[in-house]
Amino acid sequence: MGRDVPAQEFTREDRRRFRNKMHTCLDVFARMLRESRFDFERPQVGLEIELNVVDAAGEPAMRSTDVLEAIADPAWSTELGRFNLEINLEPRRLSAGGGPDSWEQEIRDALNHAEQQAAGIGAHLVMIGILPTLELEDAGPTSLSENPRYHLLNEQIFAARGEDLLISVDGVERLRTHAETITPEAACTSTQFHLQVSPDEFADYWNAAQAVAGVQVALAANSPFLFSKELWRETRIPLFEQATDTRPDELKVQGVRPRVWFGERWITSVFDLFEENARYFPALLPLCDDEDPEETLDGGGAPGLSELTLHNGTVYRWNRPVYDVVDGVPHLRVENRVLPAGPTVADTLANGALYYGLIRALVDEDRPVWSRMSFAAAEDNLHTAARHGIDAQVYWPGMGEVPVTELVLRRLLPLADRGLERMGLEASRREPLLGVIEQRCVSGRNGAQWQSEMFHHIHDIDHADRHQALRRMTQQYIEYMHLNAPAHTWPVD
Repeated sequence: MGRDVPAQEFTREDRRRFRNKMHTCLDVFARMLRESRFDFERPQVGLEIELNVVDAAGEPAMRSTDVLEAIADPAWSTELGRFNLEINLEPRRLSAGGGPDSWEQEIRDALNHAEQQAAGIGAHLVMIGILPTLELEDAGPTSLSENPRYHLLNEQIFAARGEDLLISVDGVERLRTHAETITPEAACTSTQFHLQVSPDEFADYWNAAQAVAGVQVALAANSPFLFSKELWRETRIPLFEQATDTRPDELKVQGVRPRVWFGERWITSVFDLFEENARYFPALLPLCDDEDPEETLDGGGAPGLSELTLHNGTVYRWNRPVYDVVDGVPHLRVENRVLPAGPTVADTLANGALYYGLIRALVDEDRPVWSRMSFAAAEDNLHTAARHGIDAQVYWPGMGEVPVTELVLRRLLPLADRGLERMGLEASRREPLLGVIEQRCVSGRNGAQWQSEMFHHIHDIDHADRHQALRRMTQQYIEYMHLNAPAHTWPVD
C-alpha cells in the first residue's frame, strides 16, 4: 500500500463517502489525461527491494523495528512482517549514466551499511524470494508488523472473507494449511522495477510488461521452499495470490475477481486499470482526505487523488499502474512486481536490464506482441513459469510452445539489447548485464535451481534432517550473496 493509515473502525457512511470520492477522483483523472497534465519529458526509473531479517543461524528474526532504528536511513521502511524490511532507491534517468549498472555501487553500499548496522544488534539481511528456514509458526499473528496499516488491512481482509485463509500449493511436494492472518504474505519478498511513462504510451508499456511477465519469472525464480516444503520454483506467485484473497469459495465459484490479479485483457489506456479497480473491488480501507480534487485542478494544482491511489494500493496487480505527484507535478509509472528478491545485486541489475530493454523494444515494434498473443496465453505463461522456473516452456508468437531459455537466447536477448541501445545505454554497459542473463540460460541455473540442488546435496548426500539442510543451505546462500557473483556461477558442494 505504501501509506501509513490510522487504526480505526469503518462505518457504512465511511464506505459511501469513499466510493463517491473515488468516483470524483476518477472523473478528475480522466480530465487530466485529456489535458495532458503529466511529466514525461525526462522519464525516470526506480527500484525497491524487500529483504528478510535473520539471525546468525539463518533463522527468521522478528527484529525489523530494531534493525530500522540501527540503520537510521529514511530509504528503509517496514514491510508486512516483523522479519521484513524494504529499501527504496532514488529514481533516476535510465540513460545518460542512469542505467541499471549505475545502481550497483549505490545498492551494495546501502546493503553493506545496513548489514553492518544490523550485525551490531545480532541480525542480518538476506535478499531471497522466500526465506527457506521460515516455518508456519513464524508467520502467525505475533509476526505481523507493528505498523497500524498492516493490522487494519488484516482486519479488513478477514472481515471480507469471514473465514481463515487456505494456503494450498501442489508442486514437487504438497502444502495445505490454513492461516488466521495475512502474515504468510510476508514470506513473499520481491524486487519492484518502476518505469515512468507518458499517458499516451502507458497502455503499450503495460501490455508489454504483461506479455513478458512469465519470461521474467522463469529466468529469475528464487522461491522454491515454503514452510519446509519444496513447491513451485517461484512459490511467491501462488502464495501471494492466496494470502490476500478476500473471497470465500462461494465468491470464487461466482467468478468474483481476486485482489491479486494478473488482469483479464490488454488495455488501451491507463484509465482502464483505475476504472476496473473502482468497478470490481470494494474498498478495504475507505479513508477520505479533505482535498477537493476538482477544486485543486481548477486552481492549476496537481490533485493527490488520495482515494484513487489508496484503493489502487489494495489491488495487487503483478504490473500495477501508479499515479504520483512529485514537486507539484503528476506523473504515471508502471510498477513491475513479478520478481523475487535476490539472489545478488548482480542478478537484480541483470533482471532490470532485461526488463527495461525488452519492453522498450516491444513497444517500438510495428506489430506489437500483444496483438499476436492472447491475454490468457500471457497469464498461462506466468503460472507455468512460476511452477517450473528456468525449465519452463512458454508460448511466444511465431515460435509456439518453446523452452524459455531458447526463446530468450534466440529472440528476446537481441530485442533487449536493441531496447537498451534506444534508451541510450552504450554497448559497454549493456553487454555485461545481458551477459548474466545469457549465461543463466546457457547453464540452466538460477536462484531457485541452486537452492533446490544445494538442499538435496545436503539432505540426500550428507543425510542432514530437513530443517537443518534448509538452514545450512540458507547460510551458504547468504555467503554467496555477499560475494555478488551471479547465482549461475554458484557451486553445489
